[in-house]
Amino acid sequence: MERLPVTPREDWRNTAERLGFDYHTMYDLPYWTEDACYAFSLSQIENDLEGPTGELMDMSYEVAAAASRDDEILASMGIPEPWWDLIRESWRRGDRDLYARFDLSYDGHGPAKMLELNGDTPTSLYEAAFFQWVWLEEASERGLVPVGCDQFNSLQEALVEAFAAILPDHGALQGSRSLHLTSVADNEEDRGTILYLRECAHPAGLATTVLDIEGIGVDAAGRLTDLDDRVIMNLFKLYPWEFLIGEPFGEHLRGPGAPLMIEPPWKMVLSNKGLLPWLWRMFPGHPNLLPAFFAHDPEAAGIGPRHVVKPLLSREGANVRIVDPDAPGGGLAIDGPYGAEGFVVQAYHPLPRFTGPDGRAHHAVAGSWIVAGKPCGLGMREDDGPITVNTSRFLPHLIR
Repeated sequence: MERLPVTPREDWRNTAERLGFDYHTMYDLPYWTEDACYAFSLSQIENDLEGPTGELMDMSYEVAAAASRDDEILASMGIPEPWWDLIRESWRRGDRDLYARFDLSYDGHGPAKMLELNGDTPTSLYEAAFFQWVWLEEASERGLVPVGCDQFNSLQEALVEAFAAILPDHGALQGSRSLHLTSVADNEEDRGTILYLRECAHPAGLATTVLDIEGIGVDAAGRLTDLDDRVIMNLFKLYPWEFLIGEPFGEHLRGPGAPLMIEPPWKMVLSNKGLLPWLWRMFPGHPNLLPAFFAHDPEAAGIGPRHVVKPLLSREGANVRIVDPDAPGGGLAIDGPYGAEGFVVQAYHPLPRFTGPDGRAHHAVAGSWIVAGKPCGLGMREDDGPITVNTSRFLPHLIR
């Protein structure tokens, strides 16, 4: 695994905007970055990332299965009890999930370590599935990267197949092949992800409607509706379940008139940092796991002085705290709105640190993608600091 300097395409911004990648710059900072790329060997991809990612996903499914039988798991994650039955029912009837992303610490040597699973609302999908492939094709044509390079990336094909499987053709059942996709109105990255998923749903034969989460209503029968008063039968939401159930229409997400949800209700278990201690409890010593415990568990003290404290529901590094007595200031903490729900403590495993030509530090995290339960792609992000946050940069990768 190397971080290779690369000459950027002169026209990449025009290409990005022509292809709908309008959020290539966010918060007045570069998000998409192609003055470097991450290079892997085929063995590193297949043996150290792809294979372990599939195993980690199977283990995570085992935690979800256990949660459908064990109230202790649901309670430990702070999931409101009125929603436990929906989670159980969703898992037992086999509701399909669409996609997820593991964040892994991997430096090219030894086993990759799972930092967390983004199991419900992972972004960076469009750039991982589509735009970095465009980069590889154009960079290869222009001689900007070595000849014969490949990429670990079958995300788009997998998404099309997954949409077709989630919403099979029910023939005479009106609306069964229609899909509404929703996100918050003022988040450009979320909207870009939704629009990309819409483009993946169309080849699967689905009719789609995109609307803001604020535009969802409820009819007299208690069914969710869109702005044209059409009943929402199938809903993909790029919006966390813990927020969704608190919306005015939240109570109508269960019961006979509720839509089929993507991601399904049982994904509340896999989008919660409480997954980490349960994985460690069920699979102790697994080479791709880090020791993790709930903060109130006396065993958490045994992790040692260097550890990471994470809120159960944190996203984009918010309220994550690295405790390291040897670091300046004793570690690093990120502000944010989370924490009231509780914390987990995880052993500290630093991200690989690369130094650029200008002496700047780049801490890299490997985002290993899952679609319909199978690993199928990689997205690399990096940050000046050791915690990946919403201003972290996305870089393409290649296999050589």
